[in-house]
Parts: sequence; C-alpha cells; structure tokens
Amino acid sequence: MKKLIILSSVFLFIATSLNAQNWKTDLNDAKKIASEKNNPIILVFQGSDWCAPCIKLDTQIFSTQEFTNYAKDHYVMLKADFPKKSKNKLTNEQQEKNDKLAEKYNPNGYFPYVVVLDKTGKVLGNTGYKNISPAEYIKILNTFK
Repeated sequence: MKKLIILSSVFLFIATSLNAQNWKTDLNDAKKIASEKNNPIILVFQGSDWCAPCIKLDTQIFSTQEFTNYAKDHYVMLKADFPKKSKNKLTNEQQEKNDKLAEKYNPNGYFPYVVVLDKTGKVLGNTGYKNISPAEYIKILNTFK
C-alpha cells in the first residue's frame, strides 16, 4: 500500500511537471517575449502556500492541459507569488520584483488577482478566481485583448 501511494505521488508529480505552465517571474523578460510573440501578458498575483482561492485558480485553471495548451501560443504568463511559509521564501531579489509589481498593478493587495497587460505593460483588464471551466476563463481573459 505504501509503495502504491509513493508510486502514485511520483506519477502525479511527473504528470503535473509535464503539464506545467512556463511562468516568467520578471516583468522585463515577459515584456520582451510578449513583444516578440505579439501576445498579452497574464500577470497573476498569488499566495501559493496560504491563499485557498489562489490554489484553486492554479489547479482548476492554470495547471490544466486545456489552459496550458492555449496559453503557450496566446499569452506570456507572469507570476508574482507572495508565499508566507519560510520554506517557500523567495530570494530578496525576487521579493523586491514582486513588491514593485504589486505597487504598480495590485495596490489593494487582492489575492488572487489576474491582470492582463499588453506587451508594453499597459493594463487591459483584470479578474480573479471564478469557479468556471478553463474554456470559460480563457474567454474572459480574451475579452481584455
């Protein structure tokens, strides 16, 4: 039984890794790629280890095969994570980058908060967690283009 649980966990980890989103963590990198691909940037403010709606948004939308397949050709994904657990602590440099992003794009400190930006960093729209399908979430994001 114990071996089965371990094997299942390893399989789930591998499957999730293969399906993982290609998240950027630097706005300038995201802008560069967005300009090259002529795609909008999806900036996600999350608390990956404490915010239940953030975790749901990630598992129900961003980590799905449907969203991942669509996003790779239509968006540049940028994550600003604000973990609380010491084991998930960000580097000082990354924390500073995320704080600057929050100052500019999320001054009210909403979590999760999803901001759609154009390739220059101009805000096109925003949303948050919604208990809907990945296809429906994609439609909402696309209304901001």
